[in-house]
Formats: sequence, structure tokens, C-alpha cells
Amino acid sequence: MFTDTHTMMVRLNNQYLLNSKDILSGSIVFPFTILLGYLMYKWLVYRCPKGRSVKFITPPIPKQIDSKWVGKQDSISEPGYIEARCPATGRYLDKFRSMNNNDIDNLVHKAELAEIKFNELDEKLLWEKKLTILISLRDFILRHQDLIARIACRDSGKTMIDASMGEILVTLEKLNWCIENGHKVLQPSKRSGPTNLFMKWYKGAEIRYEPLGVISSIVSWNYPFHNLMGPIIASIITGNAIVVKCSEQVVWSSNYFITLVRNCLTACQVDPNLVQLFYCLPPTSQDDPLLIEPANYFTSHEGIKHITFIGSQPIAHHILKCASKSLTPVVVELGGKDAFIVLDSYKDYSAIASIILRGTFQSAGQNCIGIERVIVSAKNYDSLVKLIHERLSKQPLKLGSDIDEEEETINVDMGAMISDNRFNQLESLIKDATSKGARLLAGGSRFKHPKYPNGNYFQPTLLVDVTPDMKIAQNEVFGPILVMMKAESTVDCIKLANSAPFGLGGSVFGKDIKECNYVANKLKTGNVAINDFATFYVCQLPFGGINGSGYGKFGGEEGLLGLCNAKSVCYDKLPFVSTQIPKPLDYPLNNETAWRFVTSFITASYTKSWLERINSIWTLSKESK
Repeated sequence: MFTDTHTMMVRLNNQYLLNSKDILSGSIVFPFTILLGYLMYKWLVYRCPKGRSVKFITPPIPKQIDSKWVGKQDSISEPGYIEARCPATGRYLDKFRSMNNNDIDNLVHKAELAEIKFNELDEKLLWEKKLTILISLRDFILRHQDLIARIACRDSGKTMIDASMGEILVTLEKLNWCIENGHKVLQPSKRSGPTNLFMKWYKGAEIRYEPLGVISSIVSWNYPFHNLMGPIIASIITGNAIVVKCSEQVVWSSNYFITLVRNCLTACQVDPNLVQLFYCLPPTSQDDPLLIEPANYFTSHEGIKHITFIGSQPIAHHILKCASKSLTPVVVELGGKDAFIVLDSYKDYSAIASIILRGTFQSAGQNCIGIERVIVSAKNYDSLVKLIHERLSKQPLKLGSDIDEEEETINVDMGAMISDNRFNQLESLIKDATSKGARLLAGGSRFKHPKYPNGNYFQPTLLVDVTPDMKIAQNEVFGPILVMMKAESTVDCIKLANSAPFGLGGSVFGKDIKECNYVANKLKTGNVAINDFATFYVCQLPFGGINGSGYGKFGGEEGLLGLCNAKSVCYDKLPFVSTQIPKPLDYPLNNETAWRFVTSFITASYTKSWLERINSIWTLSKESK
């Protein structure tokens, strides 16, 4: 009993001492933790100031998006004007005067002044302004998804679902990513500095990222909202002004979206001239003597410090030629021939068929990272072809303009193409393939829509047994044609994927992750998705291709940094130590003494032998007297 009581008392006493220590340490640690947390909070607030959402005026809603609105049907082309028509219905939307060289000078000059004014703000206030602009745009887009999608659909012919996924989702993702990561990405990048024995202790080195000034983005028509907003978002977060050149195909919607951005800037008390829109008719000739034409004058303008171009190879060649006159750096993204590879190990045919159909026919195939070639290994090929053929046969995709359908029960799967100017080419590619052994299982030609006879529709097409010698396997289709190719093995899948002269993106599907990574590493492309489709773009990774798909990157960290002057700065880490000219190297020189001093300095700095280093330092000390 005594022993048990004693034992219990000892345990209680030890517990008391333990609790006392906890309380004592807690009395010190708890306030210290609170203080540390407060200091970290203040540091974070200072380093990453938070913006706020500002409501701004919605531009007047265009009457043209109303399904009951009827525009002019006949051509009213007027010299010097760009005529806008809805690709899905052929309805006339509006006309716009093609801008000239004086307009370009004015746009660049106004943007230049706005950029200087913008960057005169205090660093903390500047970041707050940038974040406020982006947060306000994000919140506006979230509240007005229907309006934005309808405007994009009216000018491009796509469906509301395609606009939601390809225009709104990706734009919000870019906004959110820049809001959360922009400040961190653009902070000065500390570098290791010199390895020199004498300098590494006191010399610091870093890269500081500064705005270039006025930049430009020449964007394609297939995503009129996102292609316009993407470079604007990047220019604002990097502190640049921007003049966006939109395609003459989508001037109507681009004008509306630019007005939206400029209203946001005004509400945020920023000069709206920070963002400008330029458009003009295409040049009548690409020859040097006609560089005075607006399109050529724009791309050779000395006031523009960087160009991002999204478009075709022939236009890229000309833009690079013009930009070389002003030595303007250019990033070029020229489309692709993306391969969608299905390996033997992948067996979920139903799921992958749905991905293939969506990736091929979204936006009527007018997607630079759309699926251009489905390459399937031998074991899966016949089963997958059969399943896709059955789906397209039993439930053919419905074509039309869903924003013009008044009955909610009428669903539309695929919209129109931007114009009919490539229909002959698409039909020719299909004819060439079938003449060489390919099988046409669905579609294959233009489609005269009974309700929208003036719309630009092409039938959803399934073309199988395509081989590399066929033109359609080597040329970008940029249309609603599903091309399927049979491979004998994983190695053959890679060979077929790399056989086209493009290198933008690609996908690989398989259950063996090691095999998928092997394929991803062997693909000659700028972007790859494993067991997914095109998500490298949504992930805000740097985007761009190689070979025939262009060069350079936009998007992600590298994209933002590419819009900056990467200024290299070295400095003294220790204020009481700085570089001096040693006496033996000061003028007038004694060449013999100076040589002994320099060689000893170099040897002491870089030798791996301690004996040589000691001897060299000893020589330095003697020669320095």
C-alpha cells in the first residue's frame, strides 16, 4: 500500500513538474509565436499587397446578340472598311474603318505616355493597382459569362459551351494565376554571384525585371475573347502598355472587349490608353516597297518593343521580316499537328472516345492545340475506330447557332467555321487521302444548313487508315476532321507523331506511367499532356512550340518574364567592403609587377590546391606593398 501510494505521489509530482515546464515554456512560446505571426503577416502584406474589386460600367449590350435581331444579308462592301458578319448565320453586324499609319502612331504614342505614367506610381501602390485591375476584371467576367460568351459566339460562330470552356474558363484561370503568382514571379531573382575566392564573400548578384514599354500581340480570330485578354492580362501585370492587333475577322467583338477593359482601367483610376486596339485590312502585297501599308508599318514600328504573334507560317515570315527593321523581338506560335496517342495499355474506350470527339470538334476544330491526328497502337485501333464511328453514326453531331435557337429543346453540338475560304482545301485534303487508301466513314464536305444557308458549316468528318504520305497527315487542318492513324507499337506511335513538320502539343494515354513518360520525352513538341488533353495550357505552363510551330513562349512564368527587360545587377553585400584598384594595377603600370600580381590573384581565386593558394596569397601580399 505504501509503495503504491509512494509511486502514485512520485507520478503526480513528475506530472506537476512536466505541466509546469509546459506552462513556463508556453508562457514564452505563445507570445513569441503571436509576435512572429504578426511580423510575418505584416511582411506578407507589404510584399504582396492585396487589390480590391472595383465595379465598372458595362459597355452597352450589342443588339446584334439578340436571336430575334435581323441584320442585312446582302454584301455592302465599301473600300477602306472592314465588314463584320456572323459566321453562323451570315448576318451583317457592322462595319469599321480600316486604320492607317497615322492611327498607329497615335495609338503607340498614347500607350507610351500611359505606360510612363503608370510606372511612376510608388512600388506598393503600383502592385495594388495591378491587382485591383485584374481582380475587377475577374469579378466582372464571373458576373457576365452569358454576355461575353454570346458576343464571342456571334463573331466567331462557335457554340456557347465552346465559348464557356475556350474563352471564359481559360481567361479566368490566367487572371487568377497572375493575381496569385504574378508578384512572386516578377520579384528580383537572386543569383549565386561570382565563384572568385575574393569576391564571392561581398558581391551580390540579381536579375531585376522591368517593363519594356509598349508591347504588341497580333492575335488570331479563333478565340476572340481569350486571345485578346491573355496578352492584356500579361501586359498589365508586367507593367507594360499594349497595342493588340486583332484579326479583321473579329473586329466587332474585339472592339467590345477592349471597351470593357478600358472601362475597368478608368474605374481603377488608371489611364485607359494603357490598352489599345488596332485593326486593318490585310496588305495587298507582301513586297518590301509596300512596307508603308498599315499592317507592315505596324510590325516594323520602332515604338513597339515586343511582338507576340499567333497565326500561320506565311504571315509569320513576313512579320519577322518587318520586325527585323526595328530589331523588335518576336514570339511566334504557328499552330500544330498535335498527335493524340493511345497506347496498348489503355482500355477505357468509352472515356477516351469522348475525349477524342471533344478535342477534335470543339470550336469546329479551329484550335491550335486541337487533336489533329489520333494515333492508336494496333491492339486498340479497330475497337476505337468502331466505337467512334458508331457514336457519330447513331447520334450525328448537330450543327447550328445555339444563340439563335429560341426553343430550349434544340441542342447544338458544333458551330460554324469562321469563313468558307478553306472549304476547297479541306475537301481536297480528304480527296487526296481517300485516293491513297484512307477510308471516309463520316462527313467529308461542306454543309448547307437549312436554317442558316449563309452560315459557314463543314460536316464533322471521320477519316481513318491515314498514313504519313497523305497530305492531311502533314498539313494543319484547323477544321472538324477527325484523322485516325494505326501504329504497330509504342515506338511506331512516336515515329508517326514526329513525322509531321510541326511541334506544338500532344497527348499520350496509357496505364503504364513509365511508358507514358517515355513517350512524352520522345515527342518533339513544346507541350505534352499525359492521360489528359491540352491541360498544359490550363496549368499556365509556358506555351509555345518548336520546328514548324514557331519558337518562344508565352504564358506561365517564362511568358511574363519574356515581357520584361531582365536587368542584371551586381552590388556589395557588405557596405564596408568594395572593389578597389590594387596598387600594382593602378596607372602608371610596372608590367612585371602587375603580371605577377594578376597571375597570383587568378591562381588564388580558382586553384583547388591549398599549397598553390597559400603561395599565391603570399605573393599578392608582397606585390601589394
